[in-house]
Amino acid sequence: MLFAGIMLATLVSAGAAALAHPYIVVDAKTGRVLFANEPFKKWYPASLTKLMTAYLVFEDMKAGRLDPRAAITFSAAAANEPASKMYFAPGTRVSVDNALKMMLVHSANDAAHAVADAAIGGRDAFIARMNEKAKQLGMVDTHFVNANGMTSMANPQTGQYTTARDMAVLALAMSRDFPEYQYYFTIPGIAADSGKYRNTNLLVGNFDGATGMKTGFVCASGYNQVSSAKRGGREVIAVAFGANSVPARADKAAELLQAGLTSNDRSGPELSSYLPPPAPDRPVADITNEVCSAQAVQDRGDIRDEDGNYIFKSPYLKPLPKEYATIDAFRLPNDTETVAGALDNLTYVPLPYARPEQ
Repeated sequence: MLFAGIMLATLVSAGAAALAHPYIVVDAKTGRVLFANEPFKKWYPASLTKLMTAYLVFEDMKAGRLDPRAAITFSAAAANEPASKMYFAPGTRVSVDNALKMMLVHSANDAAHAVADAAIGGRDAFIARMNEKAKQLGMVDTHFVNANGMTSMANPQTGQYTTARDMAVLALAMSRDFPEYQYYFTIPGIAADSGKYRNTNLLVGNFDGATGMKTGFVCASGYNQVSSAKRGGREVIAVAFGANSVPARADKAAELLQAGLTSNDRSGPELSSYLPPPAPDRPVADITNEVCSAQAVQDRGDIRDEDGNYIFKSPYLKPLPKEYATIDAFRLPNDTETVAGALDNLTYVPLPYARPEQ
């Protein structure tokens, strides 16, 4: 449904087709729904799953159960995850802090897998905890089976699903419970051993007031995004599923955030009581043909200009600069490097010598 006070005509740049799939915009201060379309439709979350993975890590860090400097190791299974990834070999170690940067900025599937592996009780216990936390937060139509939302780009993980409404619940909880960790979502890019990576959320630094949060993609879900922004004393969260390209996803998110920030009608229902009507089990939508078929690729045409830059249609987005700021997110040294470093340091220590006999 679309609430009074926000008309689709205000979202002209995104276009009617781009807004046809599920979306929801919520006032982050009041928790009230500003407008929505099919917010209870089941959808594959793809890498939006990493928001719950991060929520649990933040929870452990805040409680003192997990040191952000602690090392976690990439297992063979983690290293074998599909892209996006860090391309680290099995046995590579990274700090928890850097693993968060890798999975929230670059959306690294291998880093999210490694985080789950390193949890108390192991990966299975971590995934069980993801589902327990979803219920606790009031996510009524969400189920997780892994920590990153992926098996491959073409095949989403069976049994993993969510809704736009539930992802808004998670985003609100993230903002409410962990304001001290929000900076992870605003990092423009990271510099790592395997390369330099721009934040997959193209609104960071490119939309007035953008504060995060996360993108996701598999063919069956299309290009999903959870976005947040603050401006003029207002704070909003927008969730949009099913865009057909990276720039279309950014356009859609920008239009929804702008509409939410500028709407004067903020009297919608509270998100916590905004629940799906009783209905038989609803299937999870699959829009693979709409996004990844040869015809779909042909129909969407060029998404980059002749210089290789994404083409945005929203007036609320600027062309992306080729250069962007990065912060370091490098791996930890392995055992051989640690020993070598220790030996190097010995060159600065005076060698012992025998004292002359008295």
